[in-house]
Amino acid sequence: MLRNSGSRRAGLILICALSASAAEPDLTARQVIERIQKAVGVPWNANTVDTFKAGNPDTKVTGIATTFAATFDVLQRAAASGKNLIIAHEPTFYNHLDNLDEIPAGDPVLAAKLRFIEEHHLVVFRFHDHWHSRNPDGILQGMTEALGWTAYRTPNESLFIVPETTLDHFAAAIREKLKIKTLRVIGDPGLRISRVALLPGADSSRSQIELLERRDVDVLVIGETREWETVEYVRDAGTEGRKKALIILGHVPSEESGMDTCAQWLKTVVPGIPVEFIPAREPFWTPR
Repeated sequence: MLRNSGSRRAGLILICALSASAAEPDLTARQVIERIQKAVGVPWNANTVDTFKAGNPDTKVTGIATTFAATFDVLQRAAASGKNLIIAHEPTFYNHLDNLDEIPAGDPVLAAKLRFIEEHHLVVFRFHDHWHSRNPDGILQGMTEALGWTAYRTPNESLFIVPETTLDHFAAAIREKLKIKTLRVIGDPGLRISRVALLPGADSSRSQIELLERRDVDVLVIGETREWETVEYVRDAGTEGRKKALIILGHVPSEESGMDTCAQWLKTVVPGIPVEFIPAREPFWTPR
């Protein structure tokens, strides 16, 4: 009887020790990012935008929030849920390099955001270049799954062969799956399409047009573009009688699911630390 009791006690001690080990308490933001750098599967480049943008990297992490962008709203929701490390895909301070010198001195919006980060001991890190460089591309993987196109992939991860349908029905299905309020389409609504290229985010017009030039692409699905470039190319192609179309999701809806996928991946990188995807949400709306 005593022997069994001792065995049970020893087992409980072992379980507690394993639980404590799994929780990995007191990891700093810097240590979390070091884990990410080792786990992402591609060499970490020195010339990258993937750096700390705000806060003290030596802050102990209470939880992690992944998001498309560390908007003020996202920061508030992260702080309220006890997440103090925010891993964002896009800039926090309104320009590609998060260069505060590009913003007018004394700007009240910037000042309020910086003050909130400081008061709530938040740390913001950008995870863009290496999440895209990962194999498979983390954003493209998340968007493929969100759209339900996994079964339609081709050897080229940006190209898909979907069941033939009209452009109108295809665009409507995307809008419903991603819950987009301001999706835009260029092309004949009745155009029969099956060959799709997906280019999330804001790639160059050259990359977008190169995909549209392909014979095996009927419709290109993108996040955004300059309206006098790819947009006008597709419009001219239609006028010339070429069967081409463009669907513009908006930058946020075109990449957000990829940061949800990032949250699931991070749970395997830093087990025991709470990780949550906090959507930045589509910023635009259309009047009724």
